[in-house]
Amino acid sequence: MPHRARDEANHVTETVAAIVAAHRAGTMTPSQTVARSYQRIREHDDAAIFISLRDERDALAEAARLADPTLPLYGVPVAVKDNIDVKGLPTTAACPAFSYVPAKDSTAVAKLRAAGAIIIGKTNLDQFATGLVGVRSPYGIPKNPVRGDLVPGGSSSGSAVAVSAGLVPLSLGTDTAGSGRVPAMLNNIVGLKPSLGLISNAGLVPACRTLDCISVFSLTVDDALTTLAVMAGPDEADPFSRDRPLAALAAFPAKLKLGIPKGGQLIFFGDREAEKAYGEALKRWRTIGAELVEFDLEPFYETARLLYEGPWVAERYLVIRDLLASSPDAIHPVTREITIGGARPTAADTFSALYRLQALRRIAARTFAQCDAIVLPTAPTIYSTADVLANPIELNSRLGTYTNFVNLLDLCGLALPAAMRPDGAPFGITLLAPAGRDAELAGIGRVFHADTGLAVGAKAVPQPPLAAIPATAGADEITIAVVGAHLSGMALNHELTTLDARLLEQTVTAPDYRLYALDTTPPKPGMLRIEAGAGHTIKLELWAMSPAAFGKFVAAIPPPMAIGTLRLADGRQAKGFIVEPAAIAGAKDISAYGGWRTFMAERTKT
Repeated sequence: MPHRARDEANHVTETVAAIVAAHRAGTMTPSQTVARSYQRIREHDDAAIFISLRDERDALAEAARLADPTLPLYGVPVAVKDNIDVKGLPTTAACPAFSYVPAKDSTAVAKLRAAGAIIIGKTNLDQFATGLVGVRSPYGIPKNPVRGDLVPGGSSSGSAVAVSAGLVPLSLGTDTAGSGRVPAMLNNIVGLKPSLGLISNAGLVPACRTLDCISVFSLTVDDALTTLAVMAGPDEADPFSRDRPLAALAAFPAKLKLGIPKGGQLIFFGDREAEKAYGEALKRWRTIGAELVEFDLEPFYETARLLYEGPWVAERYLVIRDLLASSPDAIHPVTREITIGGARPTAADTFSALYRLQALRRIAARTFAQCDAIVLPTAPTIYSTADVLANPIELNSRLGTYTNFVNLLDLCGLALPAAMRPDGAPFGITLLAPAGRDAELAGIGRVFHADTGLAVGAKAVPQPPLAAIPATAGADEITIAVVGAHLSGMALNHELTTLDARLLEQTVTAPDYRLYALDTTPPKPGMLRIEAGAGHTIKLELWAMSPAAFGKFVAAIPPPMAIGTLRLADGRQAKGFIVEPAAIAGAKDISAYGGWRTFMAERTKT
């Protein structure tokens, strides 16, 4: 059956996970998948989705050069919001007068490429990422593929539409006040807003530097978390970057407490369908095992008002003040009206707002001490493009009712499809938790999304069955990565098993390492970390052991071996074997074998 027909019949290669599996199995090639994206873009025929497209021949050539099928995003086409730098493509922030061509990729894009992703193009946005509606761009208004009269949502409009319409399975947005969540709801897709600083912002045109984060749009939660793991990690090029290791995906907890607002506190602006859909979502949470506990939403509303009524608008003003002074007409009228207010706050206003924000953060912390996460409507209602064009500021503000406070309070968020309303509009809910709980939100959100049974995006693509969660170390265990003689069935594996260590999974490192055959008895490899992306991925095993056993094991390790922190291909980190650099002098470089087991098998043959 031709690839196109097979896709249409079974929808087996629409998600990131399915695409990567097909590439690894050889049923599709990365080049075929990339060509399919370009063909779909042509057939969809909406010039307002992409501001610039990469030359198709260039993208196909990069796809053809991919040689490592173990990469987590092996051959996956990706669209990037046009306020994030991609080498060779202009960064416009939806303002032609601001446009420049970056000399290098943003850190996030560079990590996507290193993981096997193929960048397709740059997507439209509300100019300078100011807006939640997707109609504030000189490059046009992307048509909402779920219901054509609705706004596409912003500011990450093009990125969300591209995923919903099936043009790409994955895209990057940004989120300062809800731009990675509101478009997700309006396009019936998943929107992951990570903890601040988890993904580097180096190469991002800022909206509010202290609040910005790069976000992910995908069809499933698992796809979003895989992508987050690839991009996560500290970066010296971004002073706002934080070293926050991403936890592994965990199973749905036996006891889950979700916070919901006290009665009468929610605002739907008269939208009875949205109010009903939220109530049904809460029933679903109870059905799948969550306990719902009430909390006071008013301090969160107060925090939200600080974002645009307080001094944070000055951050938006800083980005474009030179352009405002030299070419004010180059800026969208609504963006100009909002941003120019940022020139007014005084230093005293700023400190006053910071003091109040700190108090509100303490109140929020007390809320989260009583629950694992809170669940809110992603947006209180929906609006048509015509309505927003007629009343651009007020209606935009309403869409941020449940999003504007999130980054001010340093929360992470996961926007999930929850229902299709009788009027054909999508409705979504968002899980919110304190920074650092990104993987926990994914673990519970994926179960909710699967339970809805909703098709994903605008193309009625059925959700795939939930993948089994890999075994993980317990709270009282330590994970260790082994790459050589301690692998299952190898000469020193007994040193693990006699300490009651248990095998968790087989995986690979990030492409940051070289492997050498050392002159030891028994034979052992030495793995050395080099420049990020300049090495090879090396196969390894993860084992779990008690702290006492870990101590005994490490104490017995002879030189030149040592234990360091290894970076895995999916972004996770694990303690594991590395070699002292001096020991590789004269040693054979066996990196091309991809692992010790393959090298030893070839050695046995000769």
